[in-house]
Amino acid sequence: MRIIFAVFLIIIVYSCSGISEQKKIALSSDIAHDCMISIPRDSIQTDLYSIGNIVLSDQFPPFNKSLDVCGIKLIARDDISDDFMINIAKTISEMFAINNNTDQLLQRQVIENMFRYKTIIPLFYGEDWAIASSEQQGWEQTNAANSMCDIIMEDIPNQVMEVVEHILHHITDIGLHFTLADNWGLDPSSELYRVTNLAIGSGNYNISQYSDISEVDVRNRIILQEYAYWIIYTSWDLRKKYGPVESEWSIMTREEFISKEPAAFELFQNTIPKILSCPSDSILNIFEL
Repeated sequence: MRIIFAVFLIIIVYSCSGISEQKKIALSSDIAHDCMISIPRDSIQTDLYSIGNIVLSDQFPPFNKSLDVCGIKLIARDDISDDFMINIAKTISEMFAINNNTDQLLQRQVIENMFRYKTIIPLFYGEDWAIASSEQQGWEQTNAANSMCDIIMEDIPNQVMEVVEHILHHITDIGLHFTLADNWGLDPSSELYRVTNLAIGSGNYNISQYSDISEVDVRNRIILQEYAYWIIYTSWDLRKKYGPVESEWSIMTREEFISKEPAAFELFQNTIPKILSCPSDSILNIFEL
């Protein structure tokens, strides 16, 4: 099984509780590609941008409904509201809006790669989600056949951050990794790897919270994944409005980010506006209601 429950739980605990005392660790060159399939499918859908309909299906056990948008498939059980699924899909669609900065060919390559590598995002209700023993085989089947790098939980604190962060984990780990490997690849030769080490060295990115992840290669992938999220989220200047107040990342605003981590901001500025847009307050505020 590529995705381990313990890894999810460690990330959830620390993202919700802030930083605690942990042993010192470093980012090394051994990086797992554990959350993505290695062989993509050949076919491509003709209309990858539109938001599909919620479909009832047993194709992704233990989940029984799904929704497609921009190369990503959202999967859920009945305890997840249809409105929540639709609003996540709208958020993804806004991220892939086409505007004057968009490189449409590059953007489509990112979306196509997420589709080809079978990107799915499981949705769970509340922080106490669990997979029952009777569902374990289905979960492992779904996990093994698809690229799944995180989950999204409904009805939890910091709901906007929960949604934006875990959408971005899939876009960066899969879409950007396979499309812009030199820039955003989960590899020691990428610019993402270089600027992550710079942020660790400056003290702005405290990775000690990940010391409980015993698999070093998985831990390194998560360190890169989380910093990729912080680069984009901070450049979009969402943290001051939507949180979190405390985290492993010390920088609060875009202006501070530009000043303190200029190389990471340059990575963002040279690539992300060509592909992604910050979702609007009107869609993000829905998750605050």
